[in-house]
Amino acid sequence: MTSAAGFETFVIDQLSGLGEVVPRRMFGGVGLYCDGLFFALIARDELYLKVDDETRPFFEAAGSTAFHPYDDRPATMRYYSVPIAVLESAPELVGWARRAVGVASRAADGIGRPGKRPRSGGRQA
Repeated sequence: MTSAAGFETFVIDQLSGLGEVVPRRMFGGVGLYCDGLFFALIARDELYLKVDDETRPFFEAAGSTAFHPYDDRPATMRYYSVPIAVLESAPELVGWARRAVGVASRAADGIGRPGKRPRSGGRQA
């Protein structure tokens, strides 16, 4: 699942308008974080953004496909590929990435997940 260092650098440069994007190596790929939220991954020289039930139709309408971590297994993950035209346009890519950061934020807050309550934002004594 490795990617070329040049591709990783290109993606991070394209995302500079999003804010500080921190790459972290994981499982043979690279996870991308913004504001501490895991919103994207790079694998096999392709960028995938986090989706949920709200944003998945947008990605599917653009022809994006789900990330398959293993070629020999049918399982997919909640990350969808970014079309080349979007990847090559920094402003458009940042817009797509903002959706993915929103998904990551909602997931971190537990919104839309059965049996999980949103965080209150403060600590209780």
